[in-house]
Amino acid sequence: MRNLLQMTLDLFAPAEPQQWSASDPLLSGQPPAAALVVFPHPRANREVRLGNALVAYEFLRAKRRTIGFLIGVEGLVVRAPRWVPMAEVHAAVLEKSGWILKKLGETRERQSRLESNQIVWQDGAELPFLGKPMRLHLDPAHGFASAGAVLRDNPAPPDQAQRLCLHLGLAHNASPEQIRDAVQAWLMRQARRIFTERLDHFAPRLQVQWRKLSLSSAGTRWGSARSDGSIRLHWRLVHFRMDVIDYVVAHELSHLRVMDHSPRFWDTVGTVVPDYAQLKGQLKDEAVPRWA
Repeated sequence: MRNLLQMTLDLFAPAEPQQWSASDPLLSGQPPAAALVVFPHPRANREVRLGNALVAYEFLRAKRRTIGFLIGVEGLVVRAPRWVPMAEVHAAVLEKSGWILKKLGETRERQSRLESNQIVWQDGAELPFLGKPMRLHLDPAHGFASAGAVLRDNPAPPDQAQRLCLHLGLAHNASPEQIRDAVQAWLMRQARRIFTERLDHFAPRLQVQWRKLSLSSAGTRWGSARSDGSIRLHWRLVHFRMDVIDYVVAHELSHLRVMDHSPRFWDTVGTVVPDYAQLKGQLKDEAVPRWA
């Protein structure tokens, strides 16, 4: 069996570290204890004071050549070679303090947005569809031709924006799980239809041919592409506006020409989506609703 190359587009791709000045107000002076911001890691075994923040982080020895920093939902993880003394590790943390605080703050803010976007699966709940708010309405009188749901424009007063309304053929006493499953089934049908249309739109322009589309539920990837023409796209991309979806579709199709993230790859993406950098940022910054 011949080897296949595969490239992925992560949901939360790490940003490039930025250079920070020692004169940054966040890093200078010693603010009052009341202003102290704490970033704890659940497995913290080291802590350091960085400006107005106390960062408790997990420190690990690893088989690597340099000191590495990883910031995720739990907090900061620092990995260092076994031969590097702790004094050098501490100095590296201080040197990266601006970047560390920026990313910890962004991660905390994002988690806060995610928690506030928790969907309550009941009649009248809202979630985004193609970048617009969509309200759920339990409509037991209709079966909707066995599709289970139908999308309609919801009439609104003249001074309010028109909202989409997804009518679900469910009883008013349907359980949250039944409502969630019905909505997910409808969204996945829309995802396959929309993704297929956009793949067919961009493939000829990129002079590539895709062969198979799979819907993904992977926790960390928006999409992936294999050299045999197989494309995987996360079905929850349908929460985003169409131009963001187009960026992801074009990104994965471009990998059928360039299986890396070299300048030549980004030039390829830019031929069909010139504002890809802005759309890439929106893909990272816009929190999708929590699905539970």
